[in-house]
Amino acid sequence: MKFIVGLGNPGSKYNGTRHNVGFNVIDRLARQLAPGEPATSKFDAVVIETRYNNEKVLLMKPQKFMNRSGQPIQQALSFYKADQLTDLLVIVDDIHLPCGTLRFRKSGSTGGHNGISDISNHLDGGDWSRLRIGVDEPGIIPQADYVLGKFTPEQEEFVEPALSKAVNATTTWIEEGIDEAMNQFNETQQSKTTR
Repeated sequence: MKFIVGLGNPGSKYNGTRHNVGFNVIDRLARQLAPGEPATSKFDAVVIETRYNNEKVLLMKPQKFMNRSGQPIQQALSFYKADQLTDLLVIVDDIHLPCGTLRFRKSGSTGGHNGISDISNHLDGGDWSRLRIGVDEPGIIPQADYVLGKFTPEQEEFVEPALSKAVNATTTWIEEGIDEAMNQFNETQQSKTTR
């Protein structure tokens, strides 16, 4: 089974915020891979279990706040007896990447991201895939305010196609693995957004 986890904060007031791009990608994946399949509540998360090209896939949005994302993921991996962390992909925002840029990683540091940090703590580190979606640096705006804020109209022009591309990137990861996903989707272009 492949575990696709989008990070975000639960609650309607966080819809459309920079920190919730992971939730947004999961919603799009659900519409594409599991149209009409009901979401259920398990492991302190909203989940949809489906299949893609004969591969079992669990789509997951943890319903604890971002900095407590690790426990729901650990519970899901344990419940389904996942035998390797390489079957886990976590989709997350990244302030260190230009807005709309995609970047896969096989493993690595937390990059200062509280959600990634909590997952690493619960999984004792380990090599698991991350798909980071750039949201630009906060600039003079305090980081917490910035990531919990909504995209500017200029940023939306980059974010919208990036979210669609992230769906394609994720299905490539399921089908062909992390190396091929990195080859096809890792980007280096600079953002043209302004704040």
